[in-house]
Amino acid sequence: MKKKTLIIIVAIIAVLAIAAAIVIPKLAAKPSNKISVIATTNPHAEVMELVRDDLAALGYELELQVVSDYVVENPATSAGDVMANFFQHVPYLAGYNSEVEEKDQLQAVIFTHFEPMAIYAGTKTSLDDIADGDKIAVPNDPVNENRALMLLADAGLITLPEGTTLESTCTALDIVDNPHNLEIVELNAELIPGAREDVAYAVINGNNATLVDLIPYKDGLYAEQAGSAAAEAYVNIVVVRPENAEAEWVKALEQVMYTQEVYDLIVNAGFAPTFTPAK
Repeated sequence: MKKKTLIIIVAIIAVLAIAAAIVIPKLAAKPSNKISVIATTNPHAEVMELVRDDLAALGYELELQVVSDYVVENPATSAGDVMANFFQHVPYLAGYNSEVEEKDQLQAVIFTHFEPMAIYAGTKTSLDDIADGDKIAVPNDPVNENRALMLLADAGLITLPEGTTLESTCTALDIVDNPHNLEIVELNAELIPGAREDVAYAVINGNNATLVDLIPYKDGLYAEQAGSAAAEAYVNIVVVRPENAEAEWVKALEQVMYTQEVYDLIVNAGFAPTFTPAK
């Protein structure tokens, strides 16, 4: 009897081991219901917080990491530390992809809004007061510096080479006419709002402006217009690794972002939505 009992016990253990070998991999392969996103603040993080409950209703838990610069978001997404990021526009992503290996390149999946770049007051409150030698702060990354210089040219303050477009990479060295001998001060974009006391004027990206409660079309001395080439080109995007572009969680994220509530939040933040809310 003891021998038979032992045989039965061994058989049961073997069956349980086989069952575990089948079940455990299935459990491990079950997709996570968490969506990790790294974003800058207004309006990106605010949009994410707004859709948190809607994502939960679809079965997803949002893990949001908020940062204040442009440095870590793309590398963190490329490395798989987060699943998506929300902070940049299309040309900025193109610039990043051109500088990294193919395995680290990222893809835009959700197109949301346009954030006007504007010239804001520093020590001077009107462009009519501009004088020889005035300092103007501009972002120092290639995409946004070119954009800022184009804005200064559009405002009649400088002249850039003929044929300059949003795809160009102009710096202060490319200015062909500078009648006021303006000093172009190149700074990290996120530092410019805090440097306004040191310059006459400051060219600030839309999302960095909102960090200090500046609204482009209200507080800007001169801003990109909604119908401009910049408005079409510099659309802000949610970005993921290419293999995730068609993932169900991306579709869920798009569903909760293309709503009237998100549309209204973007408008109230002083920006221009580029999507039509779902009905």
